[in-house]
Amino acid sequence: MIQLNISFRILGITLAFFALSYIPVIGVAWWYGENALATFVVSALFTGFLSFLLYYGTRHAQGELRTRDGFFIVALVWTTVSIVATLPFLLSASLDITFAAAIFESVSGLTTTGSTVIVGLDLLPRSILYYRQQLHLLGGMGILVLAVAILPLLGVGGLQLFRAEASSVAKDNKLTPRVTQTAKALWLIYVGLIVACMLAFWAGGMSLFDAICFSYSAVSTGGFSPYDASFIYPEISLRLIAVLFMILGSINFSLHYLCFRHGEISAYFKDEEVRAFILLQVLFVLICVIVVFHHTTVLDPVQSFVEVLFQVISISTTTGFTVTGFHLWPLFVPILLMIAALLGGCSRSTAGGIKVVRMLLILKQGRREINRLIHPHGYFLLKLNQMIVSVRVSDAVWGFVGIYFCVFVILMLALMGLGLDFTSAFSGMVGSLTNMGPGLGDVALHYRDVGAAAQWIFSFAMLLGRLELFSILVLLTPAFWRD
Repeated sequence: MIQLNISFRILGITLAFFALSYIPVIGVAWWYGENALATFVVSALFTGFLSFLLYYGTRHAQGELRTRDGFFIVALVWTTVSIVATLPFLLSASLDITFAAAIFESVSGLTTTGSTVIVGLDLLPRSILYYRQQLHLLGGMGILVLAVAILPLLGVGGLQLFRAEASSVAKDNKLTPRVTQTAKALWLIYVGLIVACMLAFWAGGMSLFDAICFSYSAVSTGGFSPYDASFIYPEISLRLIAVLFMILGSINFSLHYLCFRHGEISAYFKDEEVRAFILLQVLFVLICVIVVFHHTTVLDPVQSFVEVLFQVISISTTTGFTVTGFHLWPLFVPILLMIAALLGGCSRSTAGGIKVVRMLLILKQGRREINRLIHPHGYFLLKLNQMIVSVRVSDAVWGFVGIYFCVFVILMLALMGLGLDFTSAFSGMVGSLTNMGPGLGDVALHYRDVGAAAQWIFSFAMLLGRLELFSILVLLTPAFWRD
């Protein structure tokens, strides 16, 4: 049976973190003298009160989490926080928004998808804009990974929770002997990258407010912007800074740890997944540059190249910033970028998608099968980074990819059944399930007009993509609930 007392205790402490996260938002509202101050104070008090009720009612609950407890808590926390996060949107006098749209916006922020239902961002209070960006900050590394760092204080082991939350093919590999130290290390690196990105943007000419907002989105590979026009800055230097940090956010944070803690820069070059990821980015950029330059009039080659570079990296890392109407480029390019988003970034990064390591393993398995046809009596090992990949891992990869595309097709057909055309349903599902954001057709600019039912489906897809399917789908199996 699920240990409900421990589950609700962890939910309570996680909501306490979320309640505390309103402090900087309230500070922004106070600094700019906005009426939205009351909205965030009420939201913080309600979240804090709910946290207190949950924690106080289960304060004596102790025990070691089991695997099924970890999956249940991940789904419980992400669902609950997504609902609680809608309060500022629903209470704000500046927004006229339905509950379905508010859920969509909060889920999009926390899952670092970056698609939006809000039009007229330029006119909103800065506190609302900052709050949206902060959802990326919290969701980028995962609210639960932060909570894991303090689980020993609750008398609850955190390993099962970390396994359920972490996005990696080899997610049992810990950077440090203790799981709490691992969570802290990941968050320190994450915050360090955000600070570096913010300082670079600020030095490059952004206002401090914009530098903070865009740094949250770039490192978390989120895509939210305080402007309707997304990444509004035309300066080449700022676009290149964004490209750098979108790539860093898409690389395995374990490698960042090795680099910053032990000075092992060579770890990046030794990792097969990173090499494959960088190679793919180079190929995508070159192909798109050739096609765009061939089919469009280019007035400034350097500016146009950087524009294509930025857009390709933004989509392929599942960030979702836009600097141009890429959906207006020759159709080959948007479709290629949708495929790039499906591949996504590296494991244990803030990027979404299937992850490059899974596609790399599938290619290696394909090559092994070809070798077996040529040499029927041969014995071929499946290796990644010079280490043998177990049958269990290879089976899990095939299972994940198979279910991923089955879920994709089912949800896309559901959207088409609601009246969306194929282009909008296909690209919107790519944008949601990969946590990339923008699509084509009716969802190229925003998701406001797709209807409440479609918004619920997109929200569900974003959660599935962020938690890599199994953390949610396992709850739908009868075996999970049996003793």
